[in-house]
Amino acid sequence: MCLCINLKGRKQKKKLTRQTVIETVTDRISCLPSHVIDHILSYLPIREAVRTSVLSKIWKNKWYTLPNLVFDRQGVFSEDALVNQSKLVKIVDHVLLVHSGPINMFKFSEYDLIDEVLVSDIDRWILHLTGRFIIKFVLEVLMEEKEEYYKIPWCLFSCQSLHYLKLQWCWLKPPKEFGGFRNLTSLDLNLVTMTQDVFENLISGCPLLEKLKLTEVDGLTQINIHAPNLKIFEVFGEFEGIRFHNTFQLVTVIVDSRLNLSPENNLRTLHGRSSKLLDFFDRRPHLQSLVIGSCFLKYLAAGLLPIKLPTPCIGLSYLSLSINFDDLKEISAALCLLRSSPNLQKLKISARIELHNVPLTTVSVYNWDETFSRPATPIQVRHVTIDGISGFQPELDFIRFLLLYSPVLEKMVVKPIVNVRPELVPELIRFKRVSGEAEVIYEV
Repeated sequence: MCLCINLKGRKQKKKLTRQTVIETVTDRISCLPSHVIDHILSYLPIREAVRTSVLSKIWKNKWYTLPNLVFDRQGVFSEDALVNQSKLVKIVDHVLLVHSGPINMFKFSEYDLIDEVLVSDIDRWILHLTGRFIIKFVLEVLMEEKEEYYKIPWCLFSCQSLHYLKLQWCWLKPPKEFGGFRNLTSLDLNLVTMTQDVFENLISGCPLLEKLKLTEVDGLTQINIHAPNLKIFEVFGEFEGIRFHNTFQLVTVIVDSRLNLSPENNLRTLHGRSSKLLDFFDRRPHLQSLVIGSCFLKYLAAGLLPIKLPTPCIGLSYLSLSINFDDLKEISAALCLLRSSPNLQKLKISARIELHNVPLTTVSVYNWDETFSRPATPIQVRHVTIDGISGFQPELDFIRFLLLYSPVLEKMVVKPIVNVRPELVPELIRFKRVSGEAEVIYEV
């Protein structure tokens, strides 16, 4: 009898112990260090992070120390913008009021501001954040009804803790005493309005700047960059030219200009130099990736073009060019870059022919006989992609050049435009290839 009771007691004890272990295991996440929980919560939209406060007393105030505060459609707002804007100020105010830890990033993204009062609230939030030593700041706002850009308040220009700054649909007019952001490493300006002087002073006042992206910046004609530590540079939009000053650490450059540069503009901006191509590539020893889109190659082709650059682009491994094959200067500039890139691995060519209603018989013809008669300069590219091919002779001659002077070529992919002439394929097949491993793939 006693033995049975004893066994029963042991079974109950085992059951209780097992329950305790299970409960401990299921709540193991609550025992994690605070910085680990903060890191986990940072992957949640702020709305979901706040909801964790109902899990237990331990979790009630965990979201108070969120390092990244993101207020956007995914994190806070629903599809009904009118309803949410009535609550928006209260939400952001409450989060900033109860937040007790450091704020690494603050992002506010609302593309349909309809209340002018909200503009003053954003001013107030920025003033609050500048006193919290914020590291990353992202602001994307648009007053659609008034068709105005949001004017950045002066207090933001005093925030020297910033490492990352992204602004969209904003107007920048800093105070006269503004000397730049001394710790900024990344700057992204999209649809921003600013004067030429403000831009140049801003860039030169960020000595640690490593990444710069400009998209449709209004108020700039000439892009003048003075950034000794700049490694990644991207620019999209309309402008007359680019000039680098003391910018020798560039690794990646992406330039996409839709501006149709006239010969007058090209000559006016040469300033006595023999070639813009030489100026653009002067002392770029670290350049690894270069993308030249739209008609920017027309700008680089102005002036006297060399056969090869005086200093080769040793590190360049990826090159993407948009070429007008009706422009002899652009073809020459492209060939110069190919001859000056001894370690090029990947090449992408986007073909465009701007005939402007001129009969095909008057299309300019590049002197390929002279090119082929020169001593061979091997092009070390391994993978080539050419898209937008129409089957015109200048394009075919360029392809023939690549096949003839690329001894280590492994693959060439040719992508024609719609309704290209059918005899293009046989012509490509007949081209001589110096590389025995070269494979030409025709993608329709």
